[in-house]
Amino acid sequence: MQSLPKTLADDVAKNLVMVARLIDEDPEGAYGYSKVALRLASRVAAVREAGGFAAYANQKYAEALAEFRAARRMTGTVDLWPLMADCERGLGRPEKALDMAGAPEVHKLDKAGQVEMRLVAAGARRDLGQLDAAIVTLQSPELASNAVQPWTARLRYAYADALLAAGRRGEAREWFAKAVEADKDGSTDASDRLAELDGVEFVDALDENEDETQGNGDEEAAAGPDEGDKE
Repeated sequence: MQSLPKTLADDVAKNLVMVARLIDEDPEGAYGYSKVALRLASRVAAVREAGGFAAYANQKYAEALAEFRAARRMTGTVDLWPLMADCERGLGRPEKALDMAGAPEVHKLDKAGQVEMRLVAAGARRDLGQLDAAIVTLQSPELASNAVQPWTARLRYAYADALLAAGRRGEAREWFAKAVEADKDGSTDASDRLAELDGVEFVDALDENEDETQGNGDEEAAAGPDEGDKE
């Protein structure tokens, strides 16, 4: 944004900060700020990228894909390739996502990007009803490794979920447990899925207290007034 006048650059930066701050908890709010930034500086790659992320978070896949493409043209990098492929999935074009998974651009991605591309490709296989192919797609050195990387929990979770969809319940349980081990920040619901497979039911403490309170009220009503209340 160095090419922008300082006042304009400051305004754009403030909107981009709000996009980053809100995108997880308030995607609609983030989207609103991204649109403001786009109106102010649509020729800045970082603005187009932020617009893409905000649109993607709101499942506006056509818009997200257009913004990601624009950002890629401006920068010449391939970092957004997996997200672009996932937008194709969101638009109901899993075959296109698979074509992108086999494109030369994938070899230019860093390790995290390649793992992300593998996740997208597996998702596309599942979109097409190809469960066995999805499972094979996820089988990789990264999946087999005992080292925990930023992508490990999501990769193990996707593998477990694919196994479960294919009816391989025992293996799925094993991999959900491995996902739990790697998921230190709770980025997946692997622990809930594992508990579900084990037949564990969670009772909301608030609901339980409400039931007890209701039950006590019913008992008091059934008992009627105290003898002292009778004349």
